[in-house]
Amino acid sequence: MSQSIPEKIKKNIPNKTLGIFNKFTQAGLEIYLVGGAVRDLLLGQKNITNLDFTTNATPKEIQTLFSKSFYDNQYGTVKIPYKNDVIEITTYRCEHGYSDFRHPDKIIWGKTLEEDLKRRDFTINAIALGPLKLIDLFDGQKDLKSKLIRCVGNPDKRFGEDALRILRAIRFATRLEFEIEPKTFTVLTKNTSLLANISGERIREELFKILLDENIDRGFQLMKEAKILDQILPAVTKGYGMKQKGHHIWNVWKHSVLAVKYCPSNDPIVKLATLLHDVGKPVVVKNINGERTFYNHEVIGASIARNIGQRLRLSNKGLDRLIRLVRWHQFSVSEKQTNKAIKRFIRHVGKENIHDMLDLRTGDRLGSGAKLTSWRLEKFKKRLIEVQKQPFIVTDLKINGRDVMKILKISPGPKVGQVLNEIFAKVDNGTLPNERKILLGEIKKHLTRS
Repeated sequence: MSQSIPEKIKKNIPNKTLGIFNKFTQAGLEIYLVGGAVRDLLLGQKNITNLDFTTNATPKEIQTLFSKSFYDNQYGTVKIPYKNDVIEITTYRCEHGYSDFRHPDKIIWGKTLEEDLKRRDFTINAIALGPLKLIDLFDGQKDLKSKLIRCVGNPDKRFGEDALRILRAIRFATRLEFEIEPKTFTVLTKNTSLLANISGERIREELFKILLDENIDRGFQLMKEAKILDQILPAVTKGYGMKQKGHHIWNVWKHSVLAVKYCPSNDPIVKLATLLHDVGKPVVVKNINGERTFYNHEVIGASIARNIGQRLRLSNKGLDRLIRLVRWHQFSVSEKQTNKAIKRFIRHVGKENIHDMLDLRTGDRLGSGAKLTSWRLEKFKKRLIEVQKQPFIVTDLKINGRDVMKILKISPGPKVGQVLNEIFAKVDNGTLPNERKILLGEIKKHLTRS
């Protein structure tokens, strides 16, 4: 249970951790580093930044040691700014009642480290590192070696206290490439309905971390087996086993997950859009003359994506990006497209989202079993660059309203906008170059019409 600190992790303990240990020890107080930081140290990781401590000191006593600290919660957590980081120190505590399946109804300051550790989620997160010793009351190190995610104590109780732990178990198993201990997994599966009590923001936070993990396919397979997706993304489950056609070698479900895995973006919104890009297919699927079709799946998919994004409480900007990426992912890269058609695509997607859309297309291709790119796609990318050099709106013209008023000797009014719009239409159609001298001459032609 208690042992000296292994030499292999001593050298990786952050200096700020040692500084906090010294301050508390000199004050005659207990202090332990807990949670993910200890787990990661034991796994041999370096540059540990997410530092959480627990202590027998009350919040008031902690604040006497750190003048710049602040305390604004009911959980006994004092936050201490440290360069670009924030260190959290929490008083030992016991928790009682979880009527919302997320937060304790009552918190009591604890007196011992054991009281604090036994309320934690998984054994690998319930190991404490003190100034002189390592405390492991629940065989967390054994589970680290066995690569197991196991609840501390009774799994039913742990998941009932905080249903978000269901997703956290999946995330840790995904990130660490661990197995979920059979009893823990059985109870986890039984309790997935409790996720309905968790806010969209908290679901989103865990879901995004899984989407960004390189082992995302493993994470989603675990969520499928545990029927978690039935609770948080039911629209996605409709793609299970749904065969496709043409270049696709996988069903909609497997294709979507692999597309996320191979999507090169590190943006969770892009990853989510990649997961959802074909979510409309099960809704619109038809069998015509033995041929399976998915006409307008991107339109229906965008509507479904909107609902999912709203449920996950995405920001307005994030929601707009998600919808655009799903709605317009079915774009053509034909070399026969006109510049006007490519402009229309850019307007639909938004200039700022073009790179994201191309990342989605990369995931889509690789997740279909196709090659990374094609000569048509590469030519399309070059045309995107060239077309973006052309004006997209009136303000991109090399002339402005002042030029119109000066040449036509008119005051501000509808006529100015009318002239600019007529000239822009010609430039947009490619019948007039966006060159100032030529455009000034075009304004002069309106003198004869006045």
